[in-house]
Amino acid sequence: MSDVVRTERRGSYWLITIDHPPANTISGAVIEGLSDAFSAAAADTQARVAILTGAGTRFFAAGADIREFPRGEGETPVEKGQALTLAMEALPIVTIAAVNGIAFGGGCELAMACDVRIAASSASFGQPEIKLGLIPGWGGTQRLPRLIGRAQAMPLLLGGDPIDAATALKLGLVSEVVEGDALLDSAVALAERYAERAPLAVAATKRAVADGMDRPLRDALDVERREMNALFATEDAREGISAFLEKRAPSWTGR
Repeated sequence: MSDVVRTERRGSYWLITIDHPPANTISGAVIEGLSDAFSAAAADTQARVAILTGAGTRFFAAGADIREFPRGEGETPVEKGQALTLAMEALPIVTIAAVNGIAFGGGCELAMACDVRIAASSASFGQPEIKLGLIPGWGGTQRLPRLIGRAQAMPLLLGGDPIDAATALKLGLVSEVVEGDALLDSAVALAERYAERAPLAVAATKRAVADGMDRPLRDALDVERREMNALFATEDAREGISAFLEKRAPSWTGR
């Protein structure tokens, strides 16, 4: 599919790997490859999860490719990067970032656009754009405060210094830290667990969280109620309730 983004379909999940040596920088070609890969995973009716990781052990993605930055006025990579992260969040399937190494700048922003983030113990995270006289442009100023709170995010955004995986776990930026050689197995175990869940309910959960989290509580509950009531009318909901009462595993159809 792409020279710089490798894809592999494994059972109920896709493994999407940024492979742009030496540091897995995010060039325009990488953005295009990731867009195509996530679109293909979402269009695969048998796929339930997409895992995003980086090739090798040192870099998840070391940020946007600075060589492609404009030297003055003109087209910038901001729009394409933002479009990619928004598209990732809007996918009806679960996305897992398996952060195997350095995730700086756009790499950190790609990870934040995933539903779940786990990290190797050697991984590190950062938004160093301020050291270049810039700011994060693919959602860093918006997603980081939403994920870890403004009080924790502002020092990272204003200082531009990296944090290690243990600190990322403490702040809530990642949900799990494992040894590097166990990272992919841990991500796969998560993928297999999420793949067992009802796909319509997964998609509805993602929509409810995305649509409701920035609304006042009463309005957010309206979002939740609409999603819940719509699910009651699905075959999967009827199957789930029947399976529970009959003490058997459900068989989801996505209808």
